[in-house]
Amino acid sequence: MAYYRRAGEIPPKRHTQHRAADGTLYREELMGEEGFSSDSSLLYHRGVPSAIVDASPWDPPDQELTGNRPLIPRHLRLHGLGAADWKAVDPVTGRRLVLGNADVRISYVVAGETSPLYRNAVGDECVYVESGAAVVETVFGAVDAREGDYVILPRSTTHRWVPTGSDPLRLYAIEASSHIGPPARYLSRYGQLLEHAPYCERDLHGPDGPLLADGTDVEVLVKHRGGEHGITGTRHVVPTHPFDVVGWDGCLYPYTVNVADFEPITGRVHQPPPVHQIFEGRNFVICNFVPRKVDYHPLAVPVPYYHSNVDSDEVMFYCGGDYEARKGSGIGQGSISLHPGGHSHGPQPGAVERSLGAEYFDELAVMVDTFAPLALGEGGRAVEDPAYAWSWAGRGPGV
Repeated sequence: MAYYRRAGEIPPKRHTQHRAADGTLYREELMGEEGFSSDSSLLYHRGVPSAIVDASPWDPPDQELTGNRPLIPRHLRLHGLGAADWKAVDPVTGRRLVLGNADVRISYVVAGETSPLYRNAVGDECVYVESGAAVVETVFGAVDAREGDYVILPRSTTHRWVPTGSDPLRLYAIEASSHIGPPARYLSRYGQLLEHAPYCERDLHGPDGPLLADGTDVEVLVKHRGGEHGITGTRHVVPTHPFDVVGWDGCLYPYTVNVADFEPITGRVHQPPPVHQIFEGRNFVICNFVPRKVDYHPLAVPVPYYHSNVDSDEVMFYCGGDYEARKGSGIGQGSISLHPGGHSHGPQPGAVERSLGAEYFDELAVMVDTFAPLALGEGGRAVEDPAYAWSWAGRGPGV
């Protein structure tokens, strides 16, 4: 998305000399997508951004996936992943893999400790803050993250999470193997968010200024492609602190947007999920269902109709309010439902009748639809509700 921003000190023309007061030449770095053919930013470093003095293998959290076989809908209670010692858990190395495929991996963590410096070289990250608060320090500067924020971190952005306050930081991390941005249909041909988009540039919050830090022989954890499960890691040691950028400008940088700033699109009858979309990546989309007035046709059925996602798996993370269509299923705050392609799903028995005449739904959920099947990570397998698949019928195998 071509939304230009600048921070700190930069020269009047790109690729020209930029010097400190003592005459030292700053090092210019281009950080860009798709080679030199898409959004980019220019960063001006005090040190040499390519310099490393040591490297060793690092194993990211368990990346093993188990296929959804037999093919059934599943309910995962993510709040069961919070450890009693959450204050000693950090938001990067403490992530538990819940679901994933070659295009996207979904993790969850409850944390209270500052993370190591970290760079995801596999793809962009979209991290939803379920609760708590943090400062996300990056080479571009710092952004504040609060409850309800989506934090977008472009691929290979060196950063760390610094939880703030006394409450646990609960993060729902959507890690892509591609870039993540607004749907193309929301953007003009030049990249501006159009009038029909449910949010605009005023809702995006990026770094306001540089973040300078000193240090020598600093460790940075890098997640990158390779290894047994397609993802592995390396621990780099860099001679000077990576937060050495005195200024930058361009259209590529981390930012936040809060779910409360998403303006819902409603109609006389039930609207399909694409009206709730906020982001997209390669072979997946991210939507959110927010508190809203519902369908106002006199014969409207406000809850979703039964539907078969023949081309996709649907993942719903229930993170606020009271989700009408799922009452009676066991799903509550912190739940995930996985409804795979090949299985018809929809409201629980009785939900349609209860919804008739409703004018407002107080519900909050983040949805990820993938166009390749999802498998279960170790975190998802650890907190599965074995009764969910049979909740529409009211009985399970052998009953």
